[in-house]
Amino acid sequence: MNDLNELAAAYGVETSYTDWRRRPANVPPDTIRAVLTALGADVSSADAVRAELERLRVERETRLLPPVVVAYAGEDLPAPAGADLRVGLAGGGEIALVPVGRDGSHRLPADLPLGDHTIHARRGDRTESVPLLVVPARAPDPGRRAWGFMAQLYSVRSRGSWGLGDLADLRALTSWSGQDLGAGFVLVNPLHAGEPSPPIRPSPYLPMSRRFTSPLYLRPQDVPEYAAADPEVRRRVDELAGPVRTRDHTLDELDRDAVWTAKGAALELLYDQPRTAGRASAYEAFRDREGAALTAFATWCALAEAHGADWRRWPSALRDPESAAVAAERDRLAPRVEFHAWLQWLLDEQLGAVQAAARTAGMPIGVIHDLAVGVDPGGADAWAYQDLFAQGITVGAPPDAFNQLGQGWGQPPWHPQRLAASGYAPYREMLRHVLRHAGGVRLDHAMQVFRLWWVPEGAPASEGTYVAYPHDEMLGVLLYEAHRAGAVVVGEDLGTVEDYMREVFADRGVFGTSMAWFERDSGGAPLAPAKWRELCLATVGTHDMPPIEGFLNGDHIALRERLGLLTRPAAEEYAELERWLREWRDLLASLDLDPSGMTAALHAFLARTPSRLVGVSLADAVGERRTQNQPGTTDEYPNWRVPLADAEGHPVLLDDLPSNPRLRAAIEAVRSLPPG
Repeated sequence: MNDLNELAAAYGVETSYTDWRRRPANVPPDTIRAVLTALGADVSSADAVRAELERLRVERETRLLPPVVVAYAGEDLPAPAGADLRVGLAGGGEIALVPVGRDGSHRLPADLPLGDHTIHARRGDRTESVPLLVVPARAPDPGRRAWGFMAQLYSVRSRGSWGLGDLADLRALTSWSGQDLGAGFVLVNPLHAGEPSPPIRPSPYLPMSRRFTSPLYLRPQDVPEYAAADPEVRRRVDELAGPVRTRDHTLDELDRDAVWTAKGAALELLYDQPRTAGRASAYEAFRDREGAALTAFATWCALAEAHGADWRRWPSALRDPESAAVAAERDRLAPRVEFHAWLQWLLDEQLGAVQAAARTAGMPIGVIHDLAVGVDPGGADAWAYQDLFAQGITVGAPPDAFNQLGQGWGQPPWHPQRLAASGYAPYREMLRHVLRHAGGVRLDHAMQVFRLWWVPEGAPASEGTYVAYPHDEMLGVLLYEAHRAGAVVVGEDLGTVEDYMREVFADRGVFGTSMAWFERDSGGAPLAPAKWRELCLATVGTHDMPPIEGFLNGDHIALRERLGLLTRPAAEEYAELERWLREWRDLLASLDLDPSGMTAALHAFLARTPSRLVGVSLADAVGERRTQNQPGTTDEYPNWRVPLADAEGHPVLLDDLPSNPRLRAAIEAVRSLPPG
């Protein structure tokens, strides 16, 4: 191993990997140098590389503890040989830990409370103290098998929507599907905050903040100040809804700019209405709870309205959130800062109402919120926590069967070492926010707690490499926050995933994701239902795949051919599709499932697996053919702007779902899941 590769290994940067065809692939040296530079290593010369290796060696030999210790309850805690460890309890007092092995491991008491403490280490005359977080060994268990709809919420409109599906629509969907259909959950797209003013980009997976929520999902008429307002104010609010509501009955592309222009104006009217003493007190309590993070986010929103939604293009004095210039602007823009903070309070209320409605409807889980893998580099999180993100890098994915050029997502990754040095504070805050009113969380690209595909800026997505994260710590923090919320954890572990990662997830009670089109046996045939994983969310497809009707018709091949995204002739793609579908029809027929009705048959197939959770895409259930997202495109395809429709191209509204015969047929088999 040469010095550069040794340094890469020390930083968790892979110099080779196994691709989606299970073939070895080497990482270009230029990629390795660019990634190490982004991590803060000096690789400008051979001498610089050797000096960095020596610095890391000295640090390893002298440091007793990492910046923060995440320990699993009931398990042994690694420690340097010869070190004595004590725990300072959050509630006061100290306990000494007992060494149990030659490697320096110490045993945690079985009754040590979960949560935050302090750990002290001593070896000779050297002492160190760092935060200790004791976490549960496993994620919460949802209990019995459950099925639920998976929905891109913005696309699910009702007669009361303002041009986009919102939290009132989500509340109605959970109530109806839970009470009338016996659904146990609804899984929705990330509801993270986007730009505070137009233009608002459509992707829910490229947010400005994962710590806060998009006010696009508010229903103005559900704000208590609307009901208390005088008739003229209510008339003006209703009038603003009119033009965008007319679009709910069309297949026009979803227009977030028009929706927010109308909703924003309506919410400003309601913001000016007096609040009751109880409401004012509740808002102040919310501000106190959210603290500096909310102030920073609201400040970014106000500054973005004035200077654009990319802090890297602001006047230089405003790029540092702690600068005197930012403080002065916060004071000058105080009404706008307060408005954006108030919007987050309304979202907290409406999100809480959704989860309460789900549980009232009998759902054992309720809403499963999706957590995107990253944020926009010019957004609120990247501004507030800019030192914790690696610069000059975007996160993505290597080539796979459906995205053969690889993917670059335009998101900066967490810097592993700096995030750990922060005690994972922003990561914990983000998880706590997403889980506050949730019955579960779906971790998009779940490998983010193990490793991410880093692509140097300017390089093609295929010329990236994996960078490791301290998964025991990242996963432990996630399990602790899920424990606090009583929420199930689902990891999206599709694509190129090492077996050990799935094993770790299973050992920790984290559900994986199994998708029918991807599940294959060793011979390449569709995997028989009895061989599917138990601890997983079983689905037919995902939001990056065409719905069933589109897949059966090869729409995804025609689309990728038109957009120049294929790496082999279309005829080969169609031939492979026909082979896949023939294999699926044969398997379904062998199980006495009628392949002439593929949507119903595929969901009946999922019901026969042992999988504890079964997800039914709402788009599949109503016969939609169009995909919501085509990876590898931006404006070439209307990603994330496709309203829900049926196979005949008619808009499908939430109000009409209870009487939709196609939906009823699609879910018939999963409504009474056999025991796992």
